[in-house]
Amino acid sequence: MDPFAIKLLGFAAATCTTAAYAPQFIKVWKTRSTEDISLGMFLVMVVGLALWLVYGLLSGDAPLVAANAITMVLAGGILFMKLKYR
Repeated sequence: MDPFAIKLLGFAAATCTTAAYAPQFIKVWKTRSTEDISLGMFLVMVVGLALWLVYGLLSGDAPLVAANAITMVLAGGILFMKLKYR
């Protein structure tokens, strides 16, 4: 497969998985309610995203870096609000 097509596939996948966090972030932002959100899950998720981000940077994988950086901001924001609005 063409390397450019592989990168496009990676960016498409990254867009889907990153965009999945946006509705939850917006809902928590608007309602200030995090009662049904698991603190443990978001703690582990943010750590995992940080590790994927470092891996992506070290391996030079642009889709991986972009997806994990943006997702880390969204998931980190949800985690921050979970801690703030408990």
